Amino acid sequence: MDAAIYPGSFDPITYGHLNIIERALSIFDRVVVLVAVNPQKSYLFSPEEKVEMIREATAGWPRVEVDGSEGLLVEYARRRQIHTAVRGLRAVTDFEGEFAMALTNRTLWPEMDTVFLMTRSDYMYLSSSVVRQVAQLGGEISSFVPPPVERRLRARFGHD
Repeated sequence: MDAAIYPGSFDPITYGHLNIIERALSIFDRVVVLVAVNPQKSYLFSPEEKVEMIREATAGWPRVEVDGSEGLLVEYARRRQIHTAVRGLRAVTDFEGEFAMALTNRTLWPEMDTVFLMTRSDYMYLSSSVVRQVAQLGGEISSFVPPPVERRLRARFGHD
């Protein structure tokens, strides 16, 4: 079975992320959405909350698995024997950092490949940080995130 890992912080998951997952499912038999924890970053939601939100958002896709991990992506991939990572690109500016990360992962584990998928054009501007900011200010976010995520964001910022 051909599987891929889609790692990210997903703080929170957006329709742009879901578009990448959906497109990855057209290429791979199974996609593991991996909530990665970077100890140098602070997050709005805990890893457990993010895993739960992603499970809710992907419940209609039985070939999606959701997991969380601290540490290096290549170590997780090696343990699971998954040799491909999927990364979404919104604009050319994303490519340089993603390319460097892919090369680093490949150096750490030569069996690791990265597949880059462009998001739909209507999601090119969308990022979790933009969603958090709009939600914090009480703006309309229903076109950015699925309903369970919207509810959690509104509750977190006291706009429910």
